[in-house]
Amino acid sequence: MSFKQKDKQYIANTYGRFDLHLVSGKGSFVYDDEGKEYVDMATGIAVNTFGVADEAWTEAVTAQLAQIQHTSNLYYSTPCIRLAELLCLRTGAKKVFFGNSGAEANECAIKVARKWAQDTYGVGDYTIITLKNSFHGRTVTTLAATGQDVFHKDFNPFPQGFAYATANDLQSVEACFEQGKIAAVMMELVQGEGGVIALDKGFVLGVERLCREKGALLMIDEVQTGNGRCGNLYAFQGYGISPDVVSTAKGLGGGLPIGATMLFERVENTLTAGSHGSTFGGNPIAAAGAVSVIERIDEELLLGVREKSAYIFSELSGAEGIVSVSGLGLMIGVGTQKDVNEVLKACFEMGVLPIKAKNKLRLLPALNIPMSALKRAVAVIKAAAKGERI
Repeated sequence: MSFKQKDKQYIANTYGRFDLHLVSGKGSFVYDDEGKEYVDMATGIAVNTFGVADEAWTEAVTAQLAQIQHTSNLYYSTPCIRLAELLCLRTGAKKVFFGNSGAEANECAIKVARKWAQDTYGVGDYTIITLKNSFHGRTVTTLAATGQDVFHKDFNPFPQGFAYATANDLQSVEACFEQGKIAAVMMELVQGEGGVIALDKGFVLGVERLCREKGALLMIDEVQTGNGRCGNLYAFQGYGISPDVVSTAKGLGGGLPIGATMLFERVENTLTAGSHGSTFGGNPIAAAGAVSVIERIDEELLLGVREKSAYIFSELSGAEGIVSVSGLGLMIGVGTQKDVNEVLKACFEMGVLPIKAKNKLRLLPALNIPMSALKRAVAVIKAAAKGERI
């Protein structure tokens, strides 16, 4: 049997895989099983923050692997403590809960909001407002939180307690507040799966104001936007807001599974002994990798992210065959006149690997991608959008 046949036979058929078998890489370049080189513009969906086989990350993970690979949360763990300290110092958070993924980080945020509301206002049913076109994960509860009808099927009954407002429409959020008891608003500052659409700053500031006026929490889903991806350590810092809960994952671990829910002052003591837990959360190896990532996301790197973002926007905006460029930092969506699958195929043939979000190309390169590699990738995308080959 070929590896493709074995994949189909032995792995649950939940993924529409590209016809590509990646076997190795270095930095912003990856190689398939025939040795063909590609510029990696996806980084495992915004996970490989410093690219493939990053030496500092590999050294940190390997050193921890040689000490102790897992302890559980019954004991203290130095990498876990160091990572929590870094996140708090860099964001203003007071405490951190570690899980294994973005969905788990958002599940924790939802639990925090509901427990906080009950602790604060008394026992009762409290709703969380999310935005239409959002995506918050694939567990049953985070699917319910996701504001897209396409995800609200197959797994009924979904948990109740979510209301959906229209992004960039403050009156829609106000209307949701009028429907009943609201514990929190949870939103992505750039809707990734929804088409890589950045929220308007005025809208975000308005939501923050409403949360303060109505006595609700402001929760920011930074699973994909965080860890330097959007030109700040976390995207909320670029919007000038003060959230109560921030969830993150993906690029935090640099290639290993870890999620974090950062708890700010209003909710720092909401989770108490036994109210939440995770066997693998804060695993020493994953945490050591994450420490390596966060320690190296400094202002010089973030300036580079912003400069590379400006380059992509300037080169692609208005280019032949391209109808839109959206997003923030190095989280960019590119709308094309041609069918996105046709453009993707052409990019692959020319040695560049973007992915897609709805009907757009999605670009998520390593934060430290060399300009030479980025220019090569942008040239290929422009050619593919026009139906040309280079």
